[in-house]
Amino acid sequence: MAKSKRKFLLAVDGSNQAFEAVRYASRLFPPERTEVVLFHVLAKFPESFWDIEKEPEYRNEEVSIRSWEVQQKKEIQTFMEKARQLFLDQNVRENDVRIKIQGRKAGIARDIVHESQNNYDGVVLGRWGTSMLKDFLWGSIANKLIGRLTHTPVCVVGGTPQIGKILVAIDASERAKRAIDYVGAVVDSSNWEVTLFHVIRDIDRKKLHKAEKIMASIFKEATTHLEKAGFNRNQINTKVVTKAPSRANAIVVEALNGGYGTIVVGRRGLSNVEEFYMGRVSNKIIQMAREMAVWIVT
Repeated sequence: MAKSKRKFLLAVDGSNQAFEAVRYASRLFPPERTEVVLFHVLAKFPESFWDIEKEPEYRNEEVSIRSWEVQQKKEIQTFMEKARQLFLDQNVRENDVRIKIQGRKAGIARDIVHESQNNYDGVVLGRWGTSMLKDFLWGSIANKLIGRLTHTPVCVVGGTPQIGKILVAIDASERAKRAIDYVGAVVDSSNWEVTLFHVIRDIDRKKLHKAEKIMASIFKEATTHLEKAGFNRNQINTKVVTKAPSRANAIVVEALNGGYGTIVVGRRGLSNVEEFYMGRVSNKIIQMAREMAVWIVT
């Protein structure tokens, strides 16, 4: 039975890091089953001018502001065409790679969240921006998006992630099972291998044996799911690490030592206190894996 297409939102700011995020996504998704929207929120003018339009002196600045707007539109359009070409080079159909540039409405993060509600199967964004100031600003936006995009999986791309190996951190929870199903649905199984990874903290021998037995059953079920999704058995590995004081640290260390460019983890539920809440493990991984792609699966 043919698999359905998946639609992804790539929120980009025109930076080198955003381009690396696009490059990563173009290599991850199966070309024949992928639709992509390259999305950019275009500010009217620099943030430093946002409050001066009502001032009498504004007219003296209007020419330079309009010139800035024209230049920004030109630069982002050039960026979008180059980013689109990355997907076309991977044999994604032309009609399945769209560019969408819109003016800033409620705010960059809010505009991206609003767009993401249009039946997307995931959101991909770069970790940093285009300069020290924009790095700070976009980094702040990325953090907001990680917390607010609870209705769909989100991927934060840092650096230039290595291609070909995915580390999926799983446990016995339902969200871990959803992470496995998601990997099977959206990853190009012809070019990637997957390692199912579980961390057991320091417990006594009796409990350790029980935990290992439970995970063996979960690994078997997860492997079956991935095989049905198109992965060959020799593309799927399993590993358990024991006596680890920090799950997040163990996951990131395994990824670094094993040459993994991608980490996949599940997201925890909503908090009654904060607007949105992400589990401590996945939050720590986002902070630590700064040169990798980290997927948070809802």
